[in-house]
Amino acid sequence: MLLTAGFVISVITGTVEISFGEMAKILTGVQTDGMYHVLMNIRLPRILTGAMVGVNLALSGAILQSVLKNPLADPGIVGVTAGAGLFAMAVMILFPALTHLVPPAAFAGALVTSLVIYFLAYDGGAHPLRLVLAGVALAAFLGAFMSTLTVLYSDRIQGTVNWMAGSLSGKSWVHFQMILPYTLAGLFGAVAGSRYLNILMLGDDVARGLGISVERVKFMLTMLAALLAASAVSVAGLLGFVGLIVPHITRLIIGSDNRFLIPFSAVFGGIIVIFADTAARTLFAPYELPVGVVMAFVGAPFFLYLLSRSGR
Repeated sequence: MLLTAGFVISVITGTVEISFGEMAKILTGVQTDGMYHVLMNIRLPRILTGAMVGVNLALSGAILQSVLKNPLADPGIVGVTAGAGLFAMAVMILFPALTHLVPPAAFAGALVTSLVIYFLAYDGGAHPLRLVLAGVALAAFLGAFMSTLTVLYSDRIQGTVNWMAGSLSGKSWVHFQMILPYTLAGLFGAVAGSRYLNILMLGDDVARGLGISVERVKFMLTMLAALLAASAVSVAGLLGFVGLIVPHITRLIIGSDNRFLIPFSAVFGGIIVIFADTAARTLFAPYELPVGVVMAFVGAPFFLYLLSRSGR
């Protein structure tokens, strides 16, 4: 119901107002005037792409939090987003004629970063705390490279500013078609892996006792989280906090059983990005904020709240 409400509100709200009746007529093919173009070619692909971005980031965060046994983990904090962002940014700035390679570059960056973090944290096993610390350090290191690129190529960063802040502006059906296969594959993999996530939550020794190859399962699930985060970054840029706050709020509502946490996080991730994007393009209309700025306004205080709770 909340997803439907968010979808309808996002569709009818914007610089160009669309009534509920017009929306119904356009979606049923009765009305095909200028409003049809606004809804079908501008607003609808943007909303659906944003929903997929939210689904992927929420799933990535839910998987990482269960694998690392740390409620503060998300693709941004453990460095996966920074890796995807650096590779994508390098393509956009250094090879502007090859922007169609941004998605595979982002995925390659996330994958390489995940492998490096896993290697740095491995000491007879991938300890959750070492994974987080290695991720934080590597994220800072990669962030320095991104800052260097912005300084050295300041004349080329205009097109990357919104991307770095996390934006859904200008997203089309091409972007939706680009991210949809990753979302479907990631959702299937996350749901299939939810049983293993529940077992890992019991502890490595218990998981081994139940016949689980702990390191192999952790590695596969971490790579799945990297794939989901990379697909979202390649489309919407460095959109933070979704992977952190969505699984945590969902866990508070329905509990920690990953069989339910995974699908509900996916739905809630889509909802929160739809609402955040609606706020981003309407709060200061006709000006538009990057949706990442809205998420930062919401996510940063929530992150501090989590830190205060974990310190007690």
